[in-house]
Amino acid sequence: MDELTQKYLDFLIVEKGLSNNSVASYSADLAQYITFLEKNHIHDLNDVDTTVILAWIIDLAKKGLSAKSRARHLITIRGLYKFLINEKKVTKSPVKNVDIPKTGLSLPKIMSVSEVADLLDVPDIRKPRELRNSAMMEIMYGAGLRVSELISLCLQDVNLDANFVRVMGKGSKERIVPIGSHARSITQKWIKEGRSSLLKKIPTPYLFVARAGKPMTRQSFWKIIKKYALLTNISKNITPHTLRHSFATHLLEGGADLRSVQTMLGHSDISTTQIYTHISREYLMKMHQKYHPRN
Repeated sequence: MDELTQKYLDFLIVEKGLSNNSVASYSADLAQYITFLEKNHIHDLNDVDTTVILAWIIDLAKKGLSAKSRARHLITIRGLYKFLINEKKVTKSPVKNVDIPKTGLSLPKIMSVSEVADLLDVPDIRKPRELRNSAMMEIMYGAGLRVSELISLCLQDVNLDANFVRVMGKGSKERIVPIGSHARSITQKWIKEGRSSLLKKIPTPYLFVARAGKPMTRQSFWKIIKKYALLTNISKNITPHTLRHSFATHLLEGGADLRSVQTMLGHSDISTTQIYTHISREYLMKMHQKYHPRN
């Protein structure tokens, strides 16, 4: 690998005519990259895939590198693989589908599995409004919905027999997302016992309703989450979207593949979903072991 990176540096000097300072910067970035690969028992640049690249970006972030610095490192490695493909030294670029970090990029804030459990246990489901709130949180975490998608759900969008919800996402794109037993049972209880109590015979197609049969609002649900977060003494800044982020991350940590999570989240581009692998160390370890069995 050292020989190949040196050929790339020679190319930058001779063909590109870069200054000594620029070449020194490229050299330092490449050295860090090769060191990371060797520490992970990777000794051939052909053995690197996108998962390894994402793990490397995480490693740079853990070392305190800013988004701008990480972007520079990524550009360096993109250039390396482009050169090696042209030289027929490697067959593909693992960096091709990895977005360059934007300045100021912040990773999604997530809750641990136990924190989510504590939050979901707060509502007193003997009361109709609390039962509704419980069902909303269970569905949001169970299906990874956006707030707008959650409050727009209608009764006909929920199939409790088959355990899924039909969601109309961004760009009017419809998707089907499975839900678990907890979300199913509490939603069933809400429909049978709590919903009619709040509606008082007012007709409405919406699954989750507020006063006078009106659908819940984003602001109302935000206040509900804030109230329950305070009651659990969770110090993190919890918002409704935190449940969506946690849904994605917990799935990946449990071994779900990126494409499946992309579909469930309703992302049109997998690069949008890749942000969650920045904080899914266990998932990355599983993927790394899969591709590098020597570990």
